[in-house]
Amino acid sequence: MNTVFVSENSNRNSIHFAILMTVMAIAGILIIYYQTIWSMVETWYRSDTYAHGFLILPFVIYMVWTKRHSIVTLNQQPSPVALFCLFVLGAFWLIAELASVQVVMQYAVVAMLPIVVAAILGYRIMLVLAFPLAYLFFAVPFGDMLIPPLINFTADFTVSALQLSGIPVYREGTFFSLPTGNWSVVEACSGLRYLIASVTLGALYAYLTYYSLIKRIIFIAFSILVPIIANGIRAYLIVMTGHLSNMQLAVGVDHLIYGWVFFGLVMLILFWVGSLWREDNTTANTIQSNGNRRAKEQTSDVSARKTILFTGSVLAVALVWPLYAAYLDNDEDFVQPEFNFSYSEKKWRMLDEPVSDWNPVYIGSPGKFEAHFSNNEHKQVSLFITYYQNQRQGNELINSGNALVYEMDSPWRQISESEQSSMINSEKVTYRQAQLNSHDLNLLVWRWYVLGNDETVSSYKAKLLLARNRLLTDSDFGAEVIIATPFGLQPDEAMPVLHQFLEDMLPEITNSLYAVSGQ
Repeated sequence: MNTVFVSENSNRNSIHFAILMTVMAIAGILIIYYQTIWSMVETWYRSDTYAHGFLILPFVIYMVWTKRHSIVTLNQQPSPVALFCLFVLGAFWLIAELASVQVVMQYAVVAMLPIVVAAILGYRIMLVLAFPLAYLFFAVPFGDMLIPPLINFTADFTVSALQLSGIPVYREGTFFSLPTGNWSVVEACSGLRYLIASVTLGALYAYLTYYSLIKRIIFIAFSILVPIIANGIRAYLIVMTGHLSNMQLAVGVDHLIYGWVFFGLVMLILFWVGSLWREDNTTANTIQSNGNRRAKEQTSDVSARKTILFTGSVLAVALVWPLYAAYLDNDEDFVQPEFNFSYSEKKWRMLDEPVSDWNPVYIGSPGKFEAHFSNNEHKQVSLFITYYQNQRQGNELINSGNALVYEMDSPWRQISESEQSSMINSEKVTYRQAQLNSHDLNLLVWRWYVLGNDETVSSYKAKLLLARNRLLTDSDFGAEVIIATPFGLQPDEAMPVLHQFLEDMLPEITNSLYAVSGQ
């Protein structure tokens, strides 16, 4: 009997020591990747959409604490395979760092934390803590890429609902007009805040309320669908309120107040309905008895030396990648190269005045070239070439801050955008085509990216090309080429103008880009 008691006591001391070392290893990961962690905290602080990030860690600590009795009854089983997984995640972090994809860097670092648990404590303990560890991913400020489809869905829903209500609507993109006034679905109306808040709270509620995996998945699915549909209803009710009040209500601050009140009511109903099938009280005893049964099966022990060895290995593997990134980083004094554009004036001559007052918006400090041309038929084209070298976070070609139209306080509106292609000088050229308009002018815009010797219209491919070029050629040059021309009623009338401009000028544009990039 004494021998059994000593063995059980030794096993508990061993697991307690292993837990302490795991906590130290996680703290080490957070310190090693402090810049990535701090980028998350900065986003929580400056964005109301992601302010919930401050609550994720306290929630996770609470959920782990509720599992403490189950953890100490399990065997510690350090995993070399988990060390390899940590190595792979570090490689993903490096690629994302080279491509300046901050959200992927953040996900890679957060994903390291469950792997640290598996490496030191073992996969069985990681699985017991699966949901709390997975909940850490809600701390990553992710969702900006969902804004365009959410905006389009909200606009479609609102316009359809208004038409079903018998109200005439004229729509251009996400802008629509009623007899009583004009409306637009902008970023703040996308419902992203409601969606993120709903999923974050819904997942926590499902974990604390249900033990059945099916019920948890169903409730989380409703936490995703309900706020999207509810946001469409919210937008419709706000427009109807403004329309019926002759634009006296729901057009100012009360617009936002109505939205949050409505969202709060929807979430209250969602949680109330979910509580009708709660399981937390009915199955807790069964779960506890299963844990006690497993506790009797524990016999093995891991030495403190082995635990320390795995902890050191975790920190060493994690440290490799930031050191390699620092090695690849070029800290030499950077001077922005000048863009020299040489062309023949036989078919196009440069104008002294701009074609329009429109300019694309870019963050950071890129190099810029802007010129406006006219041909013998008095067709006018604007050329914008914006290029980045020494790209880093906040000073990069692919960034959500770079846009054709700055949404707030701009006289210009982007009506549509699609991918198109044309045969230019017997070669296929792919570009993104957009329509812009203001009060007195319409513009047709073609644009594409150039990275080294490659061209693309995909922002995702552009990021991969940037990472490849930085890793293999130590070059991070990237540029966007934009051409624009006015049109009257139909954009089709402007397409031949842009096509002819590229036929005549594309070789000069390409050669000038190669020259400034040092290719």
